[in-house]
Amino acid sequence: MEYRRLGNTGLTVSRICLGCMSYGDPAATVAGSTLRWEWALREDESRPFFKRAIELGVNFFDTANVYCFGASEEITGRALREFARREEVVIATKVWGVMRPGPNGGGLSRKAILHEIDASLKRLGTDYVDLYQIHRWDDATPIEETMEALHDVVRMGKARYLGASSMRAWQFAKAQHVAEKHGWTRFVSMQNHYNLLYREEEREMVPLCRDQGVGLLPWSPLARGALARAPEAKGTSRSGTDRVIKILYSSMPEADQRVLAGVDKLAKTRNLPHAQIALAWLLRNDAVTAPIIGATKMEHLEVAVGALGVPLSGDEVTALEAPYVAHPVAP
Repeated sequence: MEYRRLGNTGLTVSRICLGCMSYGDPAATVAGSTLRWEWALREDESRPFFKRAIELGVNFFDTANVYCFGASEEITGRALREFARREEVVIATKVWGVMRPGPNGGGLSRKAILHEIDASLKRLGTDYVDLYQIHRWDDATPIEETMEALHDVVRMGKARYLGASSMRAWQFAKAQHVAEKHGWTRFVSMQNHYNLLYREEEREMVPLCRDQGVGLLPWSPLARGALARAPEAKGTSRSGTDRVIKILYSSMPEADQRVLAGVDKLAKTRNLPHAQIALAWLLRNDAVTAPIIGATKMEHLEVAVGALGVPLSGDEVTALEAPYVAHPVAP
C-alpha cells in the first residue's frame, strides 16, 4: 500500500479509499425518497471486504448518512471496531441527503448539520469522524450558515477535518473564502466525479484544488463499472437497475465507446485488468489523493490495490486521453 497526505494537511491516508455505499440494507427506504439499494450487500456479506481491505493496508473508509439510510454507517462502524483500532483508521462520512420526510429532513442548515453529525456518530459507534463532508451544495441555505455550523462541529471535537463533494468550482471557492474570512475551518478535500469517461472537472475544479492544496477523492473512478470491463462484456445487476448510471453516462455514448475501446486495447496489450488501467490513469495525477472504489466482489478490491503498481508511459496516457470529447456538465 502507498500512503499520502490528504491535501495540505498532516493526515495520512491510503491511496485507495474503500467506498462503503455498497454495504447496507437492500430493502432500506425512507418515505418520499426515490433511492433504492437493491444491489447493496447485507452485513454478513460486507464484513469480509473490511477485513481484507485492512489486511491490504487500506486505512481510509468513506460512507454517508444517506447510504441505505444509515445502514451503511452502522455496518461500517461495527466492522471497523472489530477489525481495527479507532486510531488506525480514517473514517469519512457525509451530510446533506434527505434522511426523513418533512421539513429539515436534509440539507445543510445549522439544524440539519448538528442533528445529522450526532446521528452519524451514533450509527458509526465513534466519538468523532476524521473527515466530515457536505455531499452537495444546498441552494436553500446561506453558505455562511453552513460553514459556521461545520466549524462548530470541528470545535466540538466531532470531526477532525472538513471536506466537500461535487459542486461548481465557484461555489467551492466561495465556501473557502467565507471560511477564511471568518476564521472558520476550511475544506481540505474535494470528492468529485472524475474518471476517463468524465473529465470536465479538469476545466476548473482540478486546477483550483491543485492550486489551493485541496486533496481530490474521485468518486466513481471506474464510471459505475463501465471502465472495469471489456466493452463487449455484459453489465451487472446494478448497472441494469441504477438510475444514476443512465443520468451520468448516456449523453455521449459514441464518444464514450471510443474511450472504452482505448482502455480495452491497453488492458489487452499489458495483460492487465481494465480497472487497473483506469485507476492507474487517475493515480498518476498529483492532485488525486485517493480514488474511492466500491467492491462487491473480492477481486474488485484486490485489483484496485494492484493498480498502485501499474505505471503508465506518456504515450499510453496520450492514447487513453485522445478519444475524449467535451461532455455536458453532469448534474
